[in-house]
Amino acid sequence: MTVFTAEHRLDGDRSRTPVAFMSALFAGGWIWEHPFQNLAAAGWPVLRTQEPICALDRTVAGSMERLGDAFLESCADAGFDEVVVCANSMGGLVAIDLAGRYPERVRAIVVSGAPGLSADPDVGLSVDRRASVRLDSDDFRERMLAALFHRGRYFSEEQLERTAELLRRPSSMVSMARSLKATRRYSIGAALDKVTCPSLYVWGRFDRMTPIEPWRELVAHRTHTEFVAVDDCGHIPMIEKAEEYTTRLERFLTGTALPTR
Repeated sequence: MTVFTAEHRLDGDRSRTPVAFMSALFAGGWIWEHPFQNLAAAGWPVLRTQEPICALDRTVAGSMERLGDAFLESCADAGFDEVVVCANSMGGLVAIDLAGRYPERVRAIVVSGAPGLSADPDVGLSVDRRASVRLDSDDFRERMLAALFHRGRYFSEEQLERTAELLRRPSSMVSMARSLKATRRYSIGAALDKVTCPSLYVWGRFDRMTPIEPWRELVAHRTHTEFVAVDDCGHIPMIEKAEEYTTRLERFLTGTALPTR
């Protein structure tokens, strides 16, 4: 696997800029179920990539630029030349990078839970000197869920098993290690300086994976930028607070996204 495959709905109002949802490091397009379905029902052309980033080839997963190019290629294959990019976690950095490199194609970005401004949380993962990832404990699953969500468990058993199966593959673990390394060396401030499109940041107030305050401070005075803190929410607002996330997203799209040129 070297590039994304995507599900898309083309029956929306094509005068609207399509909304493209990027999968996260080890969660596929299913994390976008609520906004994807609701925006499609409201008449927006939508797309979501299917594979988690760590399911891709290591050379793609380990490069912000290659990930972004692969994502835009999937959009172009669906006939979406201009898009609003919605992304969570590592995908958030990819969205920022794309907005800076392709301002003619990325009309707006919506970012949640992006890494890079705080220390990695201890969830039972470690990276050795060969840049491979290993699970350090049997309670990885519980520690990961506690880090992802503020309250409760929002992944089904099927979704958890799908993720666990992915983490059992040596190739996925190597791709994950390359991805983590890419986030740590990425210059976020320099990338943000190149972003000129409307930008919405939707962050869980209790995000333990990627804490809210460094990001709120970093984007506070940037033009065309809105920052929303979601109460009683952790790292994945599009799941833990799906209704609020989708409402905020649609309000942003209606108020700022331009029609296709």
